[in-house]
Amino acid sequence: MTERLPHEKGFHVSWDQLHRDARALAWRLDGKGPGEGGTWKAVVAITRGGMAPAMIVARELDIRIVDTISVKSYDHQAQSEPYVIKTPDMDVVGDGTGVLIIDDLVDTGLTLEVVRKHMPKAHVATIYAKPKGRPQVQTFITEVSQDTWIFFPWDMALQYVEPFRGQ
Repeated sequence: MTERLPHEKGFHVSWDQLHRDARALAWRLDGKGPGEGGTWKAVVAITRGGMAPAMIVARELDIRIVDTISVKSYDHQAQSEPYVIKTPDMDVVGDGTGVLIIDDLVDTGLTLEVVRKHMPKAHVATIYAKPKGRPQVQTFITEVSQDTWIFFPWDMALQYVEPFRGQ
């Protein structure tokens, strides 16, 4: 058997699956915040992948303050050192107490290291986690191997695909 290319060990996520997994993440976080009754005061999505899950989590947990932090670490598939290009309203999020940071995936954890410097007391939650990045996340739904490539619905288009075993 020949060795597969990284993208061939793919985990394809549909919009329906993403929605189910984001709701499952909300269920895990429900009642776990530091506020009265376990509430959270705000959600901060890591753009761009964390925006859809953050919106679903905020809706499910009735969190009205939603903001973003934008971190750039990829440039046309080449990874570089991550850096923040837009911060949330720091007057609202402060040190992160009571804040949920939401992302779609933690891979190596480098992005979250940068984000945590801005909000060290925030609770970080992702839908998917890879082993190298897991120490950066307090709550996640599904762990995948480090060499798995996750295909998110916003990166996909419908097209014919050859069967796994060829013709």
